[in-house]
Amino acid sequence: MTEAYKTVRGFGRAEMVEKKSRFIGFCKNVKTEDEAIAFINAVRAEHREATHNVYAYILRENNAMRYSDDGEPAGTAGVPVLEVLRKEGLVDAVVVVTRYFGGVLLGAGGLVRAYGKGAKIGVDAAGRVEMRLCNVYSVKTDYSSYGKLQYAIAEGGYQLRDVRFTEAVELIVCAETSRAAEFEAMVTELSLGRSSAELVSTEFVERNIKNAPE
Repeated sequence: MTEAYKTVRGFGRAEMVEKKSRFIGFCKNVKTEDEAIAFINAVRAEHREATHNVYAYILRENNAMRYSDDGEPAGTAGVPVLEVLRKEGLVDAVVVVTRYFGGVLLGAGGLVRAYGKGAKIGVDAAGRVEMRLCNVYSVKTDYSSYGKLQYAIAEGGYQLRDVRFTEAVELIVCAETSRAAEFEAMVTELSLGRSSAELVSTEFVERNIKNAPE
């Protein structure tokens, strides 16, 4: 299993105008082809009066990759939308770029640039995240060790998900699987052997990444 992949956070929508044509970029995080197709159909239904609803998606499931020019000249619409996802290494993402024709022809090169930009602003609006495979731990400690552990977790770049105060303190911490042994040893050392990291689950956890440059 891969230990990391890049995707979009959720849903994004953004608009632009190119030589009087209105372009709307939509983007959404999806996990399956059924989800991707449902999103595409929803955008089409909302914008049934649009001239074109061009789409592309890339999924981890079955390494699926699809695009459609939706009536635009071959290679001028779906391919540049798909290329935005491929260039940034984004998966589990679907993009639809809707065009309302404004009466001015853009030419092949103009269409490629417009659809690529429409896809990018949609992705920008959705936001980018890196998903990293992490072990989620429950660490139970006494109050005297809590401060040291909390500081070490922050300094070590681990993610403190929750803290529960009862007779003892329970910390829920995410540590990347590649650093699991390091984290477990740190807990044992700082607590002088009185605490240990109990594995709760292994799951992908998101980390924010910046928007790609123009």
